[in-house]
Amino acid sequence: MTYLILRSYLMLIVIGAGLRTAGLSKAYAIVRKRKAKLIAEDRREPCQRIRRAMDLACVFYPKTVLCLQRSVATVVVLRAYGWPAEFVTGCSIGTFENHAWVELNGSVVNDKPYIHEMYQVLDRC
Repeated sequence: MTYLILRSYLMLIVIGAGLRTAGLSKAYAIVRKRKAKLIAEDRREPCQRIRRAMDLACVFYPKTVLCLQRSVATVVVLRAYGWPAEFVTGCSIGTFENHAWVELNGSVVNDKPYIHEMYQVLDRC
């Protein structure tokens, strides 16, 4: 588990630096470039362990981790372990608030399971 936390923490650093220097376009480029590794499902690290490791990495991160940074980092780590995760962005129609989250086979991984009721999906990759 320590390795997963460290890998998640380092990914937060890389994604955070990319977002600060190049913005949202860099985030999309990172997600599109990283495809899920071909690993048999029974040999993959459990998705819940990866999600928990990312949660802990966010706790130790020196700055507040916002949804965009966290979601991009989570997708990259999940794909590195063979999970075909999707990066999803959405917008609240009433408040025009933007949000990002991760889905795996149509289920929300790193946010509330009812997030689709709160945000209209804008894009997924």
